[in-house]
Amino acid sequence: MKQKDQKAFVRGANPYMPLWEHVTDGEPRVFTYQGETRVYVYGSHDIKVTEYCGSNYVVWSAPVTDLTDWKCHGVCYQVEEGNMLYAPDVVQKGDTWYMYVAEKQGSIIRVASAKTPWGPFENPVDTQLGFDPGILVDDDGRVYAFWGFCECYGAELEEDMATIKEGTIHPHVIGHCEAMFPWMKRLEKEHISYKDGFFEASSPRKIMGKYVYLYSRRTNLPMPELGVPENCNGFLSYKWSDSPLEGYQDGGDISLNGGEILQDGSGKGIMSFRWGNNHGSVMEVNGHWYIFYHRQTGRDEFSRQAMMEPIDAAKGADGKLYLGKIRYEKGEPVACGPVEMTSQGPQVNGLNAREWISAGYACHLYRPQGEPRPWIARVDEQREDVSAPVMDIADGTTVGFRYLQFSMNSPETVTVCLRADAPLMLKVRVDSWQGKVIAEAGVEPGEKEITLPLNSGIIGKHAVYFDFTCAQSGPVACFDRFTFD
Repeated sequence: MKQKDQKAFVRGANPYMPLWEHVTDGEPRVFTYQGETRVYVYGSHDIKVTEYCGSNYVVWSAPVTDLTDWKCHGVCYQVEEGNMLYAPDVVQKGDTWYMYVAEKQGSIIRVASAKTPWGPFENPVDTQLGFDPGILVDDDGRVYAFWGFCECYGAELEEDMATIKEGTIHPHVIGHCEAMFPWMKRLEKEHISYKDGFFEASSPRKIMGKYVYLYSRRTNLPMPELGVPENCNGFLSYKWSDSPLEGYQDGGDISLNGGEILQDGSGKGIMSFRWGNNHGSVMEVNGHWYIFYHRQTGRDEFSRQAMMEPIDAAKGADGKLYLGKIRYEKGEPVACGPVEMTSQGPQVNGLNAREWISAGYACHLYRPQGEPRPWIARVDEQREDVSAPVMDIADGTTVGFRYLQFSMNSPETVTVCLRADAPLMLKVRVDSWQGKVIAEAGVEPGEKEITLPLNSGIIGKHAVYFDFTCAQSGPVACFDRFTFD
């Protein structure tokens, strides 16, 4: 058996769950149960394939000391087929965990309970809450709920965790995006915020003594520097306040799921990954902060996957809260923006270049000529060595991974598993999609595996890109996985 056939496959990268799993809308929570502290992720579950979500929730968790070691606890809430469960949230109060389940495509919100953080969550009770509920248990035990679609609401809950306390409902906690559907033209014009309007995905948190409202932002204005078109909702953003239900001030963007932002030389950015709706939250895990979000996989929005990136968190001398990629001046935070979307996720030193790396971990799928565009195929076979291939590779396609770790000993070759349907040229570049070529070779039709010698040494941490060119038009290849030796 060849040595490379005995290699392990990279796991716990980005997506951090196995490539066959499609948990989306992930709300992370850190809970301690029977002396063990783990981060739990609760999200809707894209198992219907032809539409959003499915009829069950599953729970995944990892020890706070190792965010690459994820374990599935199985189904924690189940409804009848056809009753689509949208984004949930889970909080702990006392010795009980409460799951806010979103049945009937988020139109009915119930709260179920359990005595363990992984459920099963049972005895659901109807609430008065609405779409995409997010819950905050404050330091004093008071409980606040936030919800909404294109317009948001907040309120305090009674001790039963289900009933809204009389007189506490606050409409328009933050400004909303412009109505995008004819049936939503009733939205109040004075609360529209074209640049940073609320779309969905309410997630309240308490960070450094500040109340933080995380949400899916829909911009109605283009953002050329990021390659963002008019009417884009690929952001996770935040506002902050000193009060739970009012007074929220500008924060910024933390995540954009449009992949690596390329620069065209004129100050304009280009998204290198197909953006789509986004949902998640921030969580401090073992002293480090992360943004949990999701990406779009496939050619529609029905195979989304859970992603995470390290972020920075700081409070300025003026009391303002900064989250994301923070810029400092003289040691003080002065601005923040979205962190980069990567292939490495929690593996902050980079993916092991000497293991098998699935093409499904790409964070850059770009073809400047337009259609056909590369995309990541959905896989559902539950194996450790399953790989999600990149499909519809055509002339000019680049597939990029940020970042790989080569350590201090340079490899000599790179082996690529692919299927070529026409003669093509493959180049392996480092550091940028137009960067230095460290290997290249022609690939013949029918070829399934090719080993290329490196023409240059490479050590340390680098981004790696696979550059495909072909004289034939249309899709000419699919790309499965690679490894360095």
